[in-house]
Amino acid sequence: MTILLAGDIGGTKTILRVVRAEPSARTVPVLTALYEATYASREYPDLIPMVEQFLRAAEAATQTSYQPDAACFGIAGPVIHGTSKLTNLCWKLNQEELQRELHIPQVTLINDFAAVGYGVLGLLPEDVVTLRVGEPDRTGPIAIIGAGTGLGEGYVIPTSRGYQVFATEGGHTSFAPRSEMDYQLVRYLQEQNDLHRISVERVVSGMGIHSIYLFMHSRGLGEDHPAVAAAFKTWQQELGKDEKTVDLAAVISQHAQAGTDRCCVETMRLFVRAYGAEAGDMALKLLPYGGLYIAGGIAAKNLPLLQSGEFLQAFDDKGRVRAAVEKIPIHVVLNPRVGLIGAAICAAQQLDLVDNTAK
Repeated sequence: MTILLAGDIGGTKTILRVVRAEPSARTVPVLTALYEATYASREYPDLIPMVEQFLRAAEAATQTSYQPDAACFGIAGPVIHGTSKLTNLCWKLNQEELQRELHIPQVTLINDFAAVGYGVLGLLPEDVVTLRVGEPDRTGPIAIIGAGTGLGEGYVIPTSRGYQVFATEGGHTSFAPRSEMDYQLVRYLQEQNDLHRISVERVVSGMGIHSIYLFMHSRGLGEDHPAVAAAFKTWQQELGKDEKTVDLAAVISQHAQAGTDRCCVETMRLFVRAYGAEAGDMALKLLPYGGLYIAGGIAAKNLPLLQSGEFLQAFDDKGRVRAAVEKIPIHVVLNPRVGLIGAAICAAQQLDLVDNTAK
């Protein structure tokens, strides 16, 4: 029996999981979660004491002592040569130090979106909703796009030794307006932020929903629903503060789905079209006939809006090469633990537990 330690490390919280891994005829091993716990990241000076406390808690809860054979941690920040300094946390992590101090033979640090890339390989049918079946080719590349706090983009390539996952900075490419309203949005964002260039992430992300809403609000689309008006007022008062009491993007999406606020409806329509267009642009560059997966909390929470048809219309609107993207399978990831699943799969691959001969 192989024991793996998987982690999803963020500036606010860290989720750790002990996993049993067994070889499988599939392209990924069979993974069984044995114990999981969530910790407030800022309450610890480093990852090492957190992991030590976690392993003690796991032993107490399951009456079993766990000594992981390998570990992988998805990090909310860049990973360079086995080291990472978290973007929103004063931790500096090093693979070799973690191996030595935690007595784990193999420790791997990967970007958290790379962990999502591995994670889509281990999803079950109930973990996804398919927007389009397409014409899947399991030997083809897989694309992952995920709007959340920012916009993550990456891809997965099958190799003779399993899979190789690549995170990218695609979210920082330039936003490409497609309509007169899109051009007006770009000019609005340029003026409001004193910028000459607008990235896709400034539109397709949580902050993008805020920005589109402010743009729509400036156009005078009618009176706000009282609940939206109250949330917007609180959000404005809390700008610049670390602690927030309102999730304005969530309020906007809820009223858009309910159809109770015109400004929210038009905000999310533009957002969904922009999301679909960017996913389609990514698909043109990669031709991911292994599937394109839409991750991130925004997609799962706004599934009816993605299923409305506007996402696919924007995705497919590629002129003469429309036929190339119409064949690509498109899935929305529902499982919020996809990064943890991916960290475990990455750890298993380091131990060669992936059956690379599976067809």
